Amino acid sequence: MKARFVLRTRILCGCFVFVALLFIVRLYFVQIVHGSAYRDTASAHYVKPDPDTENRGTIYFTTKDGELVSAAVMQTGWRIAIKPDEIRDAESVYAQLNALTPIDHERFSANAAKKGDPYEEVAFRVPDDVAQKIRPLKIPGILLVQDQWRFYPARELAAQAIGFVGYQGDRRVGVYGLEKSWQDTLVQTQNGLYINPFAEIFTNLQAVTSVHPAGQQGSIVTSIEPSVQRNLEDVLGGVMKSYTPNLAGGIIMDPHTGAIIAMAIRPTYDPNTYSTVTNPAVFRNALVESTFEMGSIMKPLTMAAGIDKGVVTPATMYKDTGCIEKSGKTVCNSDQKAHGLVSMQIVLNQSLNTGASFVVDRIGHEAFGTFLHDLELDKKTNLGLPSEAAGQLKSIENGYDLDYASASFGQGISVSAVEMIRALSVLANGGVLPNPHVVTAVKLSNGITRSIDTGSGPRVLSASSTEAVTNMLVETYDTALAGGSLKQEHYSLAAKTGTAQIAIPGGGGYYTDRTLHSFFGYFPARDPKFIIFLMAVEPHGQEFSAATLSRPFSNLAKYLINYYSIPPDR
Repeated sequence: MKARFVLRTRILCGCFVFVALLFIVRLYFVQIVHGSAYRDTASAHYVKPDPDTENRGTIYFTTKDGELVSAAVMQTGWRIAIKPDEIRDAESVYAQLNALTPIDHERFSANAAKKGDPYEEVAFRVPDDVAQKIRPLKIPGILLVQDQWRFYPARELAAQAIGFVGYQGDRRVGVYGLEKSWQDTLVQTQNGLYINPFAEIFTNLQAVTSVHPAGQQGSIVTSIEPSVQRNLEDVLGGVMKSYTPNLAGGIIMDPHTGAIIAMAIRPTYDPNTYSTVTNPAVFRNALVESTFEMGSIMKPLTMAAGIDKGVVTPATMYKDTGCIEKSGKTVCNSDQKAHGLVSMQIVLNQSLNTGASFVVDRIGHEAFGTFLHDLELDKKTNLGLPSEAAGQLKSIENGYDLDYASASFGQGISVSAVEMIRALSVLANGGVLPNPHVVTAVKLSNGITRSIDTGSGPRVLSASSTEAVTNMLVETYDTALAGGSLKQEHYSLAAKTGTAQIAIPGGGGYYTDRTLHSFFGYFPARDPKFIIFLMAVEPHGQEFSAATLSRPFSNLAKYLINYYSIPPDR
């Protein structure tokens, strides 16, 4: 009998504990998770509901210290609507309202004159403090309608990466950037606030244990560091001002993890006022959505392949005649000069096209073609942004000597900027391709944050080969670039310039007066924390990227070294 009593007592206590836990869980969701939504509903006691409002997750930047900074949020406020039949003195009503918040007089008057029309909206995005002043006036025919809208606190910062929310038909959806590609995660489809407590517990348990957190609803956390992003955008602004290219862009990435720390394009726009933009081309992220012939930043990869195959070393010599014949065409160095007997180090220092072609001839065309495919220059990175373009390597499939020679120095093949920085990262990552990405975690609607595992790509080169090329690129930066004036005494930087001719659409050869300038570098060279890619499309006033992008790179490197307190490596 005593044992039964103890058992019943334990069962009863267990039931009480379970119910108490259920209440605690419910209070957590009512007060913490859904608290703001309940407050908004309570504040709407005097208003007409608006069916066009919806909840949407936040997009966050992440500072170097791990603090989350809002890049895209939902703001709540009010619309002012009128019932025209109840408006007796339109001018008097307008004067009362306009004294509290700016209202378009023409719109108000036209709507107030629509007798028989039950409802017209005359003002939008009215803040709470103004609504609180309007309510006590109790103006006949005036309605306050609860409103929500997407707001971008950082304005132009990372605009092409973040994107914006616009209309698709009569629905508000993400139409560019992360807003579009992460639409299913960001949009909150929950109808109503009440959920059965049991269902809520198990629904959130499923979200916590799901293998794919990206498939759950919530907010997204990006790897974009706002201060670094601002600095990159300022630097690109300087490039635009000095050389007036059609477009300037840049990416800063961790070459080991693939986390994109900053991604920027100029010209840009403010997503809060996207409807005022006259040229919608600025909405596109050309670093992701477009492909380009990148030029001589390809040469270090060609050199690495040659060293990896054992057909050249940094000290290997060849006779540079200035120009060579390939498939009946003449291929020349950019300076049109013959440099005589030179080493592979000089090939990079002087950016000799004939030297890159020499390496490919040593490697063999088939092996070099395989290497380009191994670099995944023709595959999307799947970095989490929409409309990503895949590179084109079709020219080397023809098997002509000229095509392989051109590909060795970055002409004839076109790749996106994110594909290029992924490929170049093998030099900074010991031969392994990283997986570029912008989103690092999903902050679920239940308040729990789930990290997204992006893993790493395949090994393409040996660590010893990439170390050899890194040493060569440090030598290039220290001695050849800008005459050695950019060398930093206590930090080693590995870098290379690129200047590519721009192809005439339709296969008509190349423009003689239009070029693309590119630049990449990573540092500290022996233990890289960052890799930087810069480009300028059709800059003016300077022929080569050494003049347009070397100092912007150097300034970015110095900023990152100081901002992250990176210790010296020499």
